Amino acid sequence: MSFRSDYLQPPRIAAWLVNVFTPAEESESIVGDLLEEFSHLASTSGVGFARSWYWRQALRTIAHLAAKGFRAAPWSTLAAIVLGLLLIKLGYRLENRVIDAVLDRYQVYEYHYEGLVRSWITIGRLMGRFIVAALAGGIIAFDAKGREMTATVTIALIQISLGIMGALMNFAETGDSGFLRTMPWTSAFAIAVIAGGIFVRTRRSAPWGFVSGAP
Repeated sequence: MSFRSDYLQPPRIAAWLVNVFTPAEESESIVGDLLEEFSHLASTSGVGFARSWYWRQALRTIAHLAAKGFRAAPWSTLAAIVLGLLLIKLGYRLENRVIDAVLDRYQVYEYHYEGLVRSWITIGRLMGRFIVAALAGGIIAFDAKGREMTATVTIALIQISLGIMGALMNFAETGDSGFLRTMPWTSAFAIAVIAGGIFVRTRRSAPWGFVSGAP
């Protein structure tokens, strides 16, 4: 019986995403309605059909909630998005300056194997940008209470769109297809922004969260 109960649970990732994007005051009703309909479809049309339906409904629900969050406070949400993009840009610049200053201070290229060092520095820069993006996402989510995921997902989509546009423009001008190697990292940075938002959103909704009592 326990096995059957577990088997009839909706897709965990889809259910988790719905819970993350749903405001705390609406979570019980929305998640409950989806679960009720999923159980009904699983018993009448099969588990496979019910899981497919749940994924479709989860994505529609997320899109609806994101649009609703933007409509509820468009100007403050827009301000949070702009602030997030600025934080990311400034963070990237600061990271580059810090790394360049360290390299100049210790004359790394002069005293070490340049090829190996360049590889490690490239990895370090990329990881630094990942951390900057996650921190920016967390800061914006903290500021955009109730619209954490709307703001961070929008920033992520803008990042990806700008990355694609820049890469295509560079390809059109130079014919260099090297942008294909950078797109996974561009996507990773965008995901890092969302991850920062998810961290703040889940901590805020938890009864023991560090911001659960925020006004």
